[in-house]
Amino acid sequence: MRFEPKDQDWETKTRASFARQAFMSHLGARLTHVMPGEADIELDLVPQLTQQHGFFHAGATSSIADSAAGYAALTLFPADTGVLTSEYKINLLNPARQPVIVARGRVVKPGRTLTICQSDVFGLDAGNEIHLATGLFTLMALAGMKD
Repeated sequence: MRFEPKDQDWETKTRASFARQAFMSHLGARLTHVMPGEADIELDLVPQLTQQHGFFHAGATSSIADSAAGYAALTLFPADTGVLTSEYKINLLNPARQPVIVARGRVVKPGRTLTICQSDVFGLDAGNEIHLATGLFTLMALAGMKD
């Protein structure tokens, strides 16, 4: 689906917001793709992000899924509008031990105040993709708040 951003500077705004997000930086996450209504975030497997069995911790997986959905929504918001997650549900489908995981956030339905996004997380290993998680997210546009 093609979406028209309400801010002509949508890409700069989105990348600058991601760069300011300390938690994504702390995790080592990278914004690897951004288009109107789309955002991908990648994360490398490091011991600090694993649970007791060596898999990515669900918190790491969920965090990049949430941020990918949020940044997908932000690409369509007007200038001087921030983004905040108001609700999400995520299903963890497979344990993740691949060298890299990627969350692909996509806008399902844009709105003036609330935008609905889907975020799917895949494990990447030697050209193979394993579907790890899928989630549905509701994002709120915060007027007057620079993101």
